[in-house]
Amino acid sequence: MNKAFPAIRPYSTETISVTAPHQLYVEQSGNPEGIAVLFVHGGPGGGTRPIDRCFFDPDKYRIILFDQRGSGQSTPHAALDDNNTDALVADIETLRNHLSIDRWVIFGGSWGSTLGLVYAQTYPERVLGLILRGVFLCRDEDIRWFYQHGASQVFPDYWSQYEQVIPLAERGDMLGAYYARLTGDNDFERMAAAKAWSVWEGRCATLRTNASLVEHFANPHLAMAMARIEAHFFINKAFLEPNQILNNCHRLKDIPGHIVHGRYDMICPVNQAFDLSKAWPEAQLSIIADAGHASGEPGTTDALIRATQSLAHQLNSESL
Repeated sequence: MNKAFPAIRPYSTETISVTAPHQLYVEQSGNPEGIAVLFVHGGPGGGTRPIDRCFFDPDKYRIILFDQRGSGQSTPHAALDDNNTDALVADIETLRNHLSIDRWVIFGGSWGSTLGLVYAQTYPERVLGLILRGVFLCRDEDIRWFYQHGASQVFPDYWSQYEQVIPLAERGDMLGAYYARLTGDNDFERMAAAKAWSVWEGRCATLRTNASLVEHFANPHLAMAMARIEAHFFINKAFLEPNQILNNCHRLKDIPGHIVHGRYDMICPVNQAFDLSKAWPEAQLSIIADAGHASGEPGTTDALIRATQSLAHQLNSESL
């Protein structure tokens, strides 16, 4: 079984300005002459981590990580102004031009799969390939599953703690109630809501509860950005038209694609990957029998690295 590549350090880090006041953290590692690949993190608001560099052979790939608006090391932290899907797609294209890259691979999980798909459907001529994990289509039913009724039936104990932040009278609209607190003026309520929101996600992310991952999600800096930005996006239906991604899958037909999804993903149930594969039959779908949502679960890591290796071989063969 493939494991993550050894830890590597970036050879370049910088901050680039997009529309004011946003500035994005960008780093590069691996081979500067290799296949350009953009890692698109989840959330939205999740930010990148050093382990995200390790899905790619550093001899074959020019590995580019960036923190989306308001996330990670980008500034201003947890900002919602001018933070929407079209702006993030534009940021990716700005970054491609800034780095003088003609075409690149897009690698994204969870919300990163959403944004990667929307970018590829907007600029298919710029995409060499797509590798997607934990597909999130951001339809109303997909958002409702995790934030209102669905995952709550699988994890009633975790859900009970998640809903304690919200008075009983408001629990018929958990997303709206959380959004009100995450965007309100009460600092204590805002932080309590952010931590509860983020910990709920961390607890549900793996087939078996991973205490270190839950601790990562509980970090106040991460929790505030992810909770605020996720609630902002999801209350606005991810700034997408109904069923936008599936309706535009014809734009992907010439792009090599790999879809990796855990059978027991309780954040983004596997039907989303299955629906995507039906709309985009050219892509290869791998359902991991013993995994949930997280990229770090062994079977998922193995499948993702097999995908990056397979795509590198394909692209290098085509360039000969």
